[in-house]
Amino acid sequence: MSPMTPARLTGTPGRTRVLIVGGGITGLAAAHRLRERLGPDAEIIVAEQSPRLGGKIHTVDFAGRPVETGAESLLAARPEAIDLARKVGLGDALVYPSAAKPGLSLGGELVDFPAGHMMGIPGDPADVTAVANAKERPDNGLPILEPGADMSVGELVRSRLGEEVLDRLVAPMLGGVYAGDVDRLSVRAVMPQLASALERHVRLTDAVAEVKRPAEGPRKPVFATVDGGLSRLVTATSACARAEIRLGMTVRELRQTPYGWEIIAGPVPDPIKLTADAVILAVPASPAAQLLRAVEPQAAAALSAVAYASVALASFAFDRLDLPERSGFLTPASEGKTVKAATFASNKWPHLGRRRQIVRVSMGRLGEEALLQHDDAALAKTALRELGEHLGRRLPEPVEQRVDRWGGALPQYTPGHGARVAAAREALAEHPGIAIAGAAVDGVGIAACIASGRHAADLIAAQLTPDSR
Repeated sequence: MSPMTPARLTGTPGRTRVLIVGGGITGLAAAHRLRERLGPDAEIIVAEQSPRLGGKIHTVDFAGRPVETGAESLLAARPEAIDLARKVGLGDALVYPSAAKPGLSLGGELVDFPAGHMMGIPGDPADVTAVANAKERPDNGLPILEPGADMSVGELVRSRLGEEVLDRLVAPMLGGVYAGDVDRLSVRAVMPQLASALERHVRLTDAVAEVKRPAEGPRKPVFATVDGGLSRLVTATSACARAEIRLGMTVRELRQTPYGWEIIAGPVPDPIKLTADAVILAVPASPAAQLLRAVEPQAAAALSAVAYASVALASFAFDRLDLPERSGFLTPASEGKTVKAATFASNKWPHLGRRRQIVRVSMGRLGEEALLQHDDAALAKTALRELGEHLGRRLPEPVEQRVDRWGGALPQYTPGHGARVAAAREALAEHPGIAIAGAAVDGVGIAACIASGRHAADLIAAQLTPDSR
């Protein structure tokens, strides 16, 4: 066989085979759902380019504690992540944050971040008067959004509540979640519930108040994590999915055939040709677009339009550090700091204990990629100095520190993102046996990625087993 002739890897006759490209939590959630839907005989392959599973979930031992170097928590306010954790045997390992509240760093002072908001947008202007002028502008008597219409978060908040609310409250919140520019982030993609309410309300604060209206019954925690680290969720999901895991495998080409899909993977000098009945793409926008270019150009173009922001996280452990009784803080970009947010992990998560104080610092916004080119020592030094400035004192030397970089980690959803994704999926519907999933299309956060992977798996399972619908 010529070195450039792909080795052929075919499935077992009579057995359904699905290839999942991407071994982050999206791909693993898809594999787990496919196992539930297709049964024990299905061949499920997860191809992951990197040497480990989990994507942006990565727990490490740091100062004797399991600390996250990427995604920090599960959004417990929506059900998917908690449900998956329970299904894979981690229900008893779920832990919740303390009652400590976040602060806002303004002028070198930590003040309370106002309550009663949605991503920094207040439901009542009076709630935020201590930190921002939030007088609502006159309305025109019409609902803010027409059905299906979209706009940027910046345009929405600036026109209704003014620049100060946007700069001091909304931008720091979205900067922490997306590292994004509020004038380029879609309201529908970032806050779909609010977008729906905006179709019914003429005042922004009324729409926020509707969405934030307390549900009946006991109040549930918004966030959760797994005792021992979120990597346990990755490991447990992979084990329960009983998929064939192929680490270090790059999928390079995708071609539809009359019998399913043909895939070229592996190193260029020694490629492997796989066949599959269906494929789920659970990778970032750029590699997904590259694989789809020859399959469905419209879908590829929609994914190519998704930009990404990069961030760096610096983690510090201190033997003795008197931290404020807060979960951390956010800071507006107008403060001129590299550090945009910090989490006082040992305050926020009681299960970590207080023997040592652990602080995670986040740096990097869209357009600040040059900042992240500094070496680890320089970034850690900047983070430590600015952390002290935010806290109003010089900090002691940490007993341990580390810097983790996430280049191109956070997708940026510009206005119209949802419509573009819907059009891409409609175009892909003409090619049975392929689905897209992940943060590039359905939102950031572990819960959103799990929901996206499950949705893709349900779509594929319905196509492969139509009688089971």
